Amino acid sequence: MTVLATILIAAAASFLITLIITKAEIPFLRRKAGQNIREEGLKSHYSKAGTPSMGGLSIIAGTTAASAGAGIAAASAWGFHLRTTLIILLVFLVFGLVGFLDDYLKVIKKQNEGLKVKPKFALQLGAALAFGILFRMFSGHGSMVYFPGFDTYVDFGILYVPFVVFAVLAMTNAVNLTDGLDGLAAGVTAMVSAAFTAAGLMFSSMSSGADAETAPGIIFFAALCGGCLGFLVFNKNPAKVFMGDTGSLALGGGIAAAAVSMKLELLLLIIGLLYVIEALSVIMQVGYFKLTHGKRIFRMAPIHHHFEKGGMKETQVVKMFWAFTAVCCLAGLLVLH
Repeated sequence: MTVLATILIAAAASFLITLIITKAEIPFLRRKAGQNIREEGLKSHYSKAGTPSMGGLSIIAGTTAASAGAGIAAASAWGFHLRTTLIILLVFLVFGLVGFLDDYLKVIKKQNEGLKVKPKFALQLGAALAFGILFRMFSGHGSMVYFPGFDTYVDFGILYVPFVVFAVLAMTNAVNLTDGLDGLAAGVTAMVSAAFTAAGLMFSSMSSGADAETAPGIIFFAALCGGCLGFLVFNKNPAKVFMGDTGSLALGGGIAAAAVSMKLELLLLIIGLLYVIEALSVIMQVGYFKLTHGKRIFRMAPIHHHFEKGGMKETQVVKMFWAFTAVCCLAGLLVLH
């Protein structure tokens, strides 16, 4: 099986599986998992109350099935071990499970707070730490980190595992914060995943087959792109279903794990810059609010709500952020070129 064929099959299979499952799950989720809208939120979002949440289950199912299937089919031809694929999918599924538990308590059990902050962080930290240790043990690159643009590796030594833990936690929560408008997180993640698929092809020596360390991440990103696009069919404005923390935490964990496996984790700062900005806007807002005893930098955080508060329509904000992400993806690929 050729490299291109594997990528296309993974993306197409994930798209179709996610599309079918999303359509099937909407009626069930509508009865069991209607979304609650915060009273302090934007009034324009009140109409979203009752929209089914936890739809990210379909993205998880489609991406996992397609990534595992394509990985098994291509492993011998591409010359890579499935161990890395299993580790990426394990992180993807564990963070999805944490999000599912949070959604289950909030949406189905009607416990507004969901998982308590400390247990939720402990679960995320444990998953990120386990991934960092596992990948440090089994990765052929060891503790080396690639710096795009400088075309060099730096050995992080004992700091490698803490670095990976930070990258996973940061990306997971950044994607979670980005998921606030119809189609925003799904559309952005589809583009980011497509860009990382291309980046992996550029980064590895693909002339006679995939690089053993890069191939699992490439396949996962291709599948994730297809899954997000399949979900976007029902998640675009006006959304018929939300991914919930089930989807957003899984996306963040999967993106980080796959990027780390490809040694392109620092490229997330360019290709995934929107995620970074969304997270920083919340950190800045909260920090400034506490320092000034009530003053704000943004009208509302995360920053996508700042633009809505300024009078932009939700669809306009989403399109603007999609365009910004497209530019970031292009910039990231040019850095590798």
